[in-house]
Amino acid sequence: MEEKGNQIRLTSAELGQLWTQYVNDSASICLLTYFAEKAEDSEIKPIVEHALKLSEVHIKKIISIFNEENHAIPHGFKIEEDVDLTAPRLYSDSYVLNFVQNMAKVGLTTYSGSLSVAVREDITEFYMECLRETKQLYKMTKDLLLSKGLYIRSPYFPNLEHNEFVKKQRFLWDILGEKRPLVALEVSNLYSNLQRNALGAATLIGFSQVAQDKDVKQFFLRGIKIARKHIKSFGSKLEESYLTVPMTWATEITSSTTKTFSDKIMMFYTSGLTGLSIGYYGTALAQSPRVDLGILYNKLSVEIQLYSEDGANIMIQNKWLEQPPMASDRDELARKNNPNM
Repeated sequence: MEEKGNQIRLTSAELGQLWTQYVNDSASICLLTYFAEKAEDSEIKPIVEHALKLSEVHIKKIISIFNEENHAIPHGFKIEEDVDLTAPRLYSDSYVLNFVQNMAKVGLTTYSGSLSVAVREDITEFYMECLRETKQLYKMTKDLLLSKGLYIRSPYFPNLEHNEFVKKQRFLWDILGEKRPLVALEVSNLYSNLQRNALGAATLIGFSQVAQDKDVKQFFLRGIKIARKHIKSFGSKLEESYLTVPMTWATEITSSTTKTFSDKIMMFYTSGLTGLSIGYYGTALAQSPRVDLGILYNKLSVEIQLYSEDGANIMIQNKWLEQPPMASDRDELARKNNPNM
């Protein structure tokens, strides 16, 4: 890397990834601080505290980078504004452990993406370290879920005795509408998307109980219905091939209705979950040769895209949507110098 006086500027890709990570980690600090405060399980609590420490270290590093670049620090989320640590317990420790593992899974994907666009040496090293830490966090959560009997495995397949090649078009769809058994990747995607929707539904149930704004509460209730519909759709596809359907997490929420998180941070997390779902459905679509599955993923993707748009409108109306770094509006700059344009 060049000397500090001649430091290479951040590219737009590096800036965008760092800005987004700051906002995400600031939100994680709020939720994880609350989860750590309420955790009762002596094995789960240290993992939550470890995940919290990682987010705090990331925030400090990004602030340092932005200060060196003279970039404004995002407002993000703050404990004093977005979480009440004195509020009663809202989620069980089992839910929290699954929540942290899901965070780690998302981190493995996002940090890989951030690393792939990093050019500067310090940014490259930062994301390599983030990836290393997140792999460790994922293993910690997986091992604990396994030891507690809480890890939900995807279905097993019989051993493959010999190789075969597809001989008929019915591999995609039979003329009479008969469907072949699911292939391994199709099962994996259906299973994973069902689990993600189950965890998302549980999250929104808790959010709906403590939301303050009427429109926000209705938005969460609508999200629960959508998630349950998607769970049913994915489950029916698994059951058609006589495969088991994983459990849901609806019983892991307490009956608390005390304000716990700000509506702003809950809307942010819901928006993030929705965006991730669109990406996961796109991947599943690409990996599912069976035509009926492609139709299903397309249909469900449209539904959550509309839901996501409505969520963004709520955030904009309440001035909760922080604007990310943008390219200069050259037309607007030109109009400032020539009002008659």
